[in-house]
Parts: sequence; structure tokens; C-alpha cells
Amino acid sequence: MTAFHAIALPPGYRVADVLAFHGRDPERVAEQVDADGLRKGVLLGGVPTLLDIRFGDGAAHCRVTFDGPVTPDVQARMHDALLNVLGLRIDPAAFGAFVQDDPWLGPVVARQPGLRIVQSATIFEALTWAIIGQQINLTFAIALRRTLIQIAGRAHSSGLWCYPEAPDVARLDIGELTSRKFSNAKAETILRVARMVVDGSLVLERHAGVEDISGSASAEVSETLLAIKGIGPWTVNYVLLRGYGYPDCSLEGDVAVRAALHKLSGSAARPTVAEAERMLARYAPHRTMAAAYLWASLADTSPAEEQA
Repeated sequence: MTAFHAIALPPGYRVADVLAFHGRDPERVAEQVDADGLRKGVLLGGVPTLLDIRFGDGAAHCRVTFDGPVTPDVQARMHDALLNVLGLRIDPAAFGAFVQDDPWLGPVVARQPGLRIVQSATIFEALTWAIIGQQINLTFAIALRRTLIQIAGRAHSSGLWCYPEAPDVARLDIGELTSRKFSNAKAETILRVARMVVDGSLVLERHAGVEDISGSASAEVSETLLAIKGIGPWTVNYVLLRGYGYPDCSLEGDVAVRAALHKLSGSAARPTVAEAERMLARYAPHRTMAAAYLWASLADTSPAEEQA
């Protein structure tokens, strides 16, 4: 089955950032990017799904092809996935106004207005990607992500691989991961969260929309994830950012965020995690966008490539 959707894009929408984020794997296993759009494979409700998005005339023209039955649940997951991969969860305008006179990020925003947080297609993808990326460089993390897709995902009829869901990952044996350069701790954590999702002890759902993932709701998500062995504050905030689209994630544990704070503040040394937390507090309740602009500040061009 094929479905067509046209999603209107806001003025100043930065197509290049979205393409850069989804085009980081040079082997193009699950995402393929070209000059005017992208193709991404993802499992949605067990159905291999191809998101083919073309940009033009102020809109994202989406052709979605399903290799299986399309239930209302799958349709809802598809809609969520499109909003996520297009970075349409958080409107950057509020942050731009908030930091207009800020000496650190005000000039960065002025030079690069309209930067958006591009998300993973699903919360499970964001969570597993965050675990994969713990304490390793981006190139190695992308290689491990590719491995997970190839051993747990499924191929779409188009030939593109689909990012797996929890049941697909839960079926793996730990040796299938550790024999492919996953550390024991990383492999155990990925399998643990996948099996918790399958048995219902971990629920990864966005209930009424990103506007409700705030305050007590985000605290509940954080508490649930922090109780899982192998998951710490950086991973939780990353999942809130890339998975839920929560607008106030404080990524003081991120090395690139601390490097950017060091550069912009002119401090004598790179701030510690505790110092970075205090520095980021000035941007609440917009710390997610602050992280995006801190990443962008480290690059002279292609700011989206700095986003982990």
C-alpha cells in the first residue's frame, strides 16, 4: 500500500539541516539522501515502511510505502515518524526571541536562524541510538547503528533496510552484538530495554503530543529510564530530545556541548559537568534548542552535522 501526504513547511525551513542529519551513514543502509529529499526505512508496528520525502514549493511531499497491512495504529506511527524526521516538533522561533540579547548564543542564532531539532523516526530508535552512542565517537557509533539495523531490521521491498523495533532486537543473542564490536555493557543495555518494551515493563509512547512531555511527564520518563541499568542522565536527556521532542533537555554531560560553552564563554578551561549544568540553566525552558545551537556553533558550515 502507498499513501501520499503533503506537509506544509514554515518559512525559512532549513532543508539542508534535515538532509545532513539523515545522510550521516556513508553506506546508506537505512537512509538515502539526495539533492531534493530523502528516503528512510523503518519498521512501524511490525510493517516495513519506506518514507520517501521530497522538498519543494514550501512543503514536504511524502510518499509512504508499506510492505504489509496498514492499521490505524500503523497510520498514527507513520504520522509521528514524518513529524520527527522533518524536525517539526519544536518551533525554534521562541528560542530565537529568548536569546536575542544573550551574549553567547544570541550572535549564533542571528547567524543561523531557524535551526531545528531533527528527531529519530521512533522513540525506540532514539533510545537505542543513544545507548549505542555512549562514550564513543560519532563515526564508530554510526557503524554500530548500521550493524544493529542489518542484524535486527528487515529489508523493505525497495531494497532499503528498516530500522528495527523492540521485538526484532529482543530476539537477538548477546553474542550477535558482541561479535560485531558492541561492548558487553552496550549489548546488554540494548537487549535489556528491548525486552522490557516487549514484556510491557517499559512503555515508549508519546501520549498527547510534545506539548504534554513537560514538567511531571518528563520527570516520569526520566525516572523510568534512569532506573534501567546502563542508562544515565546523558542518555535520558538525549532520548527526551531525539525521541520525545522535549523542549528543555539539559545536555551538560555532552562533550560537544561543554566544548561549545568553553568556546563561547571564553572560560579558561572547559567546564565540568556541574559547571555546564549551571551555565545551561540560563536557557531554561529552552535548553533543547540551546544544545542545538551549541552544537552548531562548533562548525563554520553544515551545523546539523555536529548534532550527534
